[in-house]
Amino acid sequence: MTGAAVPRTRWIARPDAVLRGEEVGAGPTYVLLHAGGERRHVWAPVSEALVDAGFRCVAFDQRGHGDSDGDARTLAACAEDVAAVVCGEPSGCVVVGASLGGLAAVAALTDPAVRARVAGLVLVDVVPCLDAPRVRAFLAAGGLAGAYAELVEDILAHVPVLRQVTAELDLPVLLVHGGTGSSVGAEDIDELLRLAPHTTVLPVRDAGHLIAREQPAALARTVIAATAAWHGAR
Repeated sequence: MTGAAVPRTRWIARPDAVLRGEEVGAGPTYVLLHAGGERRHVWAPVSEALVDAGFRCVAFDQRGHGDSDGDARTLAACAEDVAAVVCGEPSGCVVVGASLGGLAAVAALTDPAVRARVAGLVLVDVVPCLDAPRVRAFLAAGGLAGAYAELVEDILAHVPVLRQVTAELDLPVLLVHGGTGSSVGAEDIDELLRLAPHTTVLPVRDAGHLIAREQPAALARTVIAATAAWHGAR
């Protein structure tokens, strides 16, 4: 194993939390943001493929998850953490956010200083144009209705803001969605394309909602094929 492929510990002090993570590889950077209820290690096989392809990956546990402390109760707090991570990276990184990570990334992009440092956004089985009844039904069906309930309701209250930010994005956007078990339906894709017509939509059909966990190799291939040219394009 080369030195570049050995994970290196990272931490960021926030006003009310310490975020802990790691980086691996060398080259253009992907910032990987995990889903709610997961932790950064879910990205390990994805990172391995990205590093093998010549990229660098940075992944932090989100607040209230894994080795990071703090409370994950509001979208704003999660978004401010994402902004802190992005602003600690070289300009021109690509942000990859799964579920909660994707929504926090969209919210972070309300800040022009953050947007200026990002080459593109990858949403992994999540859209910013959430339909509240279907979100609640999806979580209930998965036995997750009580997990992060306060955060879920706060996110749903901010859907108009998320929609507006998405409509105003001047960044390339990729939506990678799963097949059976995905949280993203055809109506969600249609609405996202209405808000951001420049979005590329690609499926990983043998995965459900947690694509990084279920089909990491396919996710990595999809991300590389669609976004490798984004680095340094701005």
